[in-house]
Amino acid sequence: MNTVVDTRLIQSMDSAHFLHPFTDFKDLNARGARVMTRAEDIYVWDSEGKRVLDAMSGLWCVNVGYGRKELADAAHQQMMTLPYYNSFFQTTNVPAAQLAAKLASLAPTVGDRSFKHVFYSSSGSESNDSNVRMVRRYWDLLGQPQRKVIISRLNAYHGSTMAGASLGGMSGMHAQGDLPIPNITHIGQPYFFENGLPGESAADFGVRAAGWLEEKILELGADKVAAFIAEPLQGAGGVIIPPDTYWPEIQRIVDQYGILLISDEVICAFGRLGHWFAYEKFGYKPDLVTFAKAVTSGYIPLGGVMVGNRVAKVLIEQGGEFNHGYTYSGHPVACAVALANIEIMEREQLPQRVHDDIGPYLAKKFAEIGEHPLVGLAETCGFVGGMVLVKNKSTKARFGDDQGIGMVCRGHCFSNGLIMRAVGDRMIIAPPLTMTHAQIDEMTGLILKCLDLTYADAQKNGWLA
Repeated sequence: MNTVVDTRLIQSMDSAHFLHPFTDFKDLNARGARVMTRAEDIYVWDSEGKRVLDAMSGLWCVNVGYGRKELADAAHQQMMTLPYYNSFFQTTNVPAAQLAAKLASLAPTVGDRSFKHVFYSSSGSESNDSNVRMVRRYWDLLGQPQRKVIISRLNAYHGSTMAGASLGGMSGMHAQGDLPIPNITHIGQPYFFENGLPGESAADFGVRAAGWLEEKILELGADKVAAFIAEPLQGAGGVIIPPDTYWPEIQRIVDQYGILLISDEVICAFGRLGHWFAYEKFGYKPDLVTFAKAVTSGYIPLGGVMVGNRVAKVLIEQGGEFNHGYTYSGHPVACAVALANIEIMEREQLPQRVHDDIGPYLAKKFAEIGEHPLVGLAETCGFVGGMVLVKNKSTKARFGDDQGIGMVCRGHCFSNGLIMRAVGDRMIIAPPLTMTHAQIDEMTGLILKCLDLTYADAQKNGWLA
């Protein structure tokens, strides 16, 4: 189905009225926004009729692909039944209760941690704000109100609200708005390619990087630290995959000092890494799990926190009224879509498919991409991948920030029918989990083409060493 759109009219309306997120408004107004008009399967089309393979699943979220009628039908049916009611006045609704039970059944018990309770929001940012409130309430109720500090990591992303942006470790975000807010601090990220020492193994680096948490706890005083928050792998930071030794050592440290562990799985949950929740893959035991995005495959906003048993027990049995929540907590339409989305994922066995089939196949294709002369590192985890662009493959010498090699590559991607994200000199993907082997071949073929074009540009500009 072709959608006829007056591109110039929409662009003029957009420039006049729409302030985009994470955007240089003046720059966008000068060039005009690309107008997307429709989508199907793993492809999106713009208003000029150009088809583009969406290797980012929108923004890490369209796990079941575009055009799933079941999700539209679920939203329509719920809108015609109960389009909205709040959850404040000791009320609930059918989809919210059903989804909470479903999520509790999907979240695996690890060691002494089980997840039988859900606190709803509308996004990952809101969910991490809720984590700050719940963590501090938990320690207040236990008679330790001085435990307020939450430790995060540099280059982490935990949202863009005041608390979410503070929890994140993005320097550009902290430079605006007097962030981070008090009692949030950061340690280094487990990025072996950039931070490993000469002769150091990835395994040894993983233990050393985890040790930065212990150093920070001792610096602050363990009695002041409330929690450590981290993504299983860092998504918006460039798909930074920690060494296998990292998470076991993190678990030892949080156990030793008795602090809570928050697993931010806004990107990693719901099959992306081959499991319903990523903490199962990495084998650690969080107390709180942040989710959003793929719970509805991005078809409608929904987020939340899976609240582990030891936190839930204190909040329920000792907490009284919890003075926190949102107008749309447990929104019936969003929850109905999430239930239909999870039903698709179960029926098509998408987490298992990532684990057993398309995840390993993507890893094989990325190993081939890793042979390209512009690529210093190419790695995957489940159905997410990242590569580092370097100017010298043998020495791993990096491009300068002023050369903007990632943006050069991204430009070639857009021009050649591929959406691939640039994070500095890292190029990253997180495609829909419905991809076939043939579509993975198509995607990796486009990636190689764009790498060739970027390499030619680097040669022409004299950037290669």
